[in-house]
Amino acid sequence: MKPEIDVFREFLAHKGMRATPEREAILAEVFANHDHFDVEELIMRLRHNGQRISRASVYRTMALLVESGLVQEVYVEDGHMHYEHVYGHEHHCHLRCLGCRKIIEFRNGAMEEVEKRIGRDHQFTVTGHKLEVYGYCAECQEQK
Repeated sequence: MKPEIDVFREFLAHKGMRATPEREAILAEVFANHDHFDVEELIMRLRHNGQRISRASVYRTMALLVESGLVQEVYVEDGHMHYEHVYGHEHHCHLRCLGCRKIIEFRNGAMEEVEKRIGRDHQFTVTGHKLEVYGYCAECQEQK
C-alpha cells in the first residue's frame, strides 16, 4: 500500500492542483493522530506544532482529503463536522455515547452481509456504508 502522502499527491496532480507544503503539513497532522477530530482541533494542533496555516486553507484541504478518500466525515456534533482518517484502516462503524461523548469503533460481519443483500435486492452496487449507533455507554448507564 502506498503512503498516504503519495496517494494525496497523485490525487492533487490528477485534479491539476499543487501539493503545497501547507497541504502536506495538514495531511501529516491528520495522520499523526488516530482520534476523531474537528477542524478547530486540527487547527489548534497545527498551531501548537508551529504551523501558521490559515483556517480557510485547512477547511479547503479537509474537503480535498475527503474527496481523495483518505479521510471520512464521521458525524456532526455541536455544529461541527468530525472526521477520521480511513486510508489503510479496515471499515468500521461507530457507537456514540450521548452522555460522555465517547466513540466506540466496531466491526460486524453481519453488517457487511446486510449491505450485500440490500444491494442485490435493489440491483444496486454498494461501495460502502456509514453506521452510527447512539445511546449510553456502560459508565454513563451506571451514573443514571
